[in-house]
Amino acid sequence: MRANEVADGIYRLCANIGSEVLFEGIWPLPKGASMNSYLVKGKDVAIIDGVGDWDGVPETLYAQLDQLGVKAEDIRYVIINHTEPDHTGWLRSFSSMNHDFEVLATARGVELAKAFFGLDVAFRAVKSGDSVDLGNGKRLVFEEIPNVHWPDTMATFETSTGTLLCCDAFGTFGAIGEAFCDDQLDAAQLEIFEREALRYYANIVGRFSQQVINAIDKVSKLDVRIVAPGHGPIWRRNPERIIRLYQRLASYAKGPARPLVTVLWGSMYGNTRKTLEPLLDGIAEEGVDAVVYQVPQSHIGDILASAWESTGIALAMPTYEYQMFPPMAVILDELGRKSVKGKLAMRTGSFGWSGGAQKELDEILERRHMGWHFVDPVEFRGAPTVDTLEQVRRCARQLARQVRESALPDSVF
Repeated sequence: MRANEVADGIYRLCANIGSEVLFEGIWPLPKGASMNSYLVKGKDVAIIDGVGDWDGVPETLYAQLDQLGVKAEDIRYVIINHTEPDHTGWLRSFSSMNHDFEVLATARGVELAKAFFGLDVAFRAVKSGDSVDLGNGKRLVFEEIPNVHWPDTMATFETSTGTLLCCDAFGTFGAIGEAFCDDQLDAAQLEIFEREALRYYANIVGRFSQQVINAIDKVSKLDVRIVAPGHGPIWRRNPERIIRLYQRLASYAKGPARPLVTVLWGSMYGNTRKTLEPLLDGIAEEGVDAVVYQVPQSHIGDILASAWESTGIALAMPTYEYQMFPPMAVILDELGRKSVKGKLAMRTGSFGWSGGAQKELDEILERRHMGWHFVDPVEFRGAPTVDTLEQVRRCARQLARQVRESALPDSVF
């Protein structure tokens, strides 16, 4: 990897994470991910964020500093926008190379950095409106944007270039090659990164959507000309594109989203599976698209991204030992953890000697405060009859009509 010039005096340093890594130990990265760090050179030199401490990763950062002719001891300020270890793990090795630097972070960030790393270095807590003058026209202003997605998060704004260095805010999954800015990517590549932004948002940030909205309100008061996140491409030609995307994704937290139904199904012996065809037919008859995931075969990260952008959720699963099909219960509980709220929904499924799936479903929805709105369930003993399958189709049509009427138009954004 090479260091890249983002704007006058600002350089991007990067290490990619491969598809063999699970992000946060949970989320698949089929297209990898980037860890971006930024060097700002005035009379003094500052580095904003960094990389993790996986084998060889800090060394990648140091090699890129060498490309720029910057030695470790030249760095006067280390600015931590966010203390999560994928951005700060490198500090352990860096502190053995430079014994005279100052760490700037929010008060909560200082507390967390000390807890994670125990470094004997100078810390300075900063707050919104505080700044550091690097000289030669380079000035950094700090803006607290807490809980995007850690409580210590802030953004750093370089005033002369209008560059917003925002760490996990406005980030995406997806590894970065030599084309690192939106002005170097074609339409198809940008669309891929936007889809990766959806997965990133739903998996990592979605639970904190109100804080994302608050952050967007704050940064809208700045003269932002470049958005430089900690993950994904830099938005230099059209920074509003990623800001609007995050605004749209944050709005989905209220429930209405795209005119889309995510269909989640699981079946033990094929009886619940028989409802899938009429369910999908009913949705399609109302001109609404559906995305189908089998549980437990599909990964929660993909399901979560789909559910986040869907106005409707359809569940097809059997009763299992007086409760829900266990893999479905796990999925629904995780959707609740990630604040997938306010969705329109339906449920169908088979039972044998006893029902009970509805009771556990209601318990999860209440415990997680999900506020989903269901059409009447279609539950049946054993195998579905012709009449049962027709009832599933009718309920699916009812759900799809509600989805079509409630979905948010893209023109809003």
